[in-house]
Amino acid sequence: MTVEPTPMFPLGSVLLPGMLLPLHVFEDRYRRLVEAVLDLDEPEFGVTLIERGSEVGGGDIRAMVGCVARVLEAGRTDDGRWALVTVGTRPIRVLEWLPDDPFPRARTSALDDDPTLPPDAADRVGSLAVQVRRCLALASELGSSGPVDVELSEDVWLATYQAAVLAPLGSLDRQRVLGTTSATERLVVVEELVAEQHELLEARLRLGDPGGDDDAWNAD
Repeated sequence: MTVEPTPMFPLGSVLLPGMLLPLHVFEDRYRRLVEAVLDLDEPEFGVTLIERGSEVGGGDIRAMVGCVARVLEAGRTDDGRWALVTVGTRPIRVLEWLPDDPFPRARTSALDDDPTLPPDAADRVGSLAVQVRRCLALASELGSSGPVDVELSEDVWLATYQAAVLAPLGSLDRQRVLGTTSATERLVVVEELVAEQHELLEARLRLGDPGGDDDAWNAD
């Protein structure tokens, strides 16, 4: 197993494979990270959830499972800030955090992911897509904005991640999805989380709660 130091970008949110992540980079250490990454043949860095602490200034507690972000677009402002568009590509495990000098880095490895799926996986993904649309419709009735008519990929590996991105899940729920080590486990976890959110949203609607922030129905 090859273990290489990876530039890391801890955030207050979870990046999943297939998920677009725009970033506005203004802190000096992350400006230096972007400059280093853009010099690579493959401009990529790791993203991990900050479990406790702040995105700015350091001293945070970081998750040990993250996702590789690939830079799709990069632009620099006159004052040196960067605007990036990135996409999540694959999960990684953090083996060891290195000193944040000149920017956060870690030794990482690919997260084991057994691709074996149950025979009924395609049918279950179809049912999952329906459940996600129902969640989004309920969230819309409660005042949330966003698309309702969504489709999931025929690729079950990607579809499970897409469902976790599209459904109104909290960061800790998405971190649980990211930490799965097989396609079958991930399908089960996403089915459970989406079903739980559907029940919570229905309960809020019955109680006549039209507002409140999104975290009110997340399990974070």
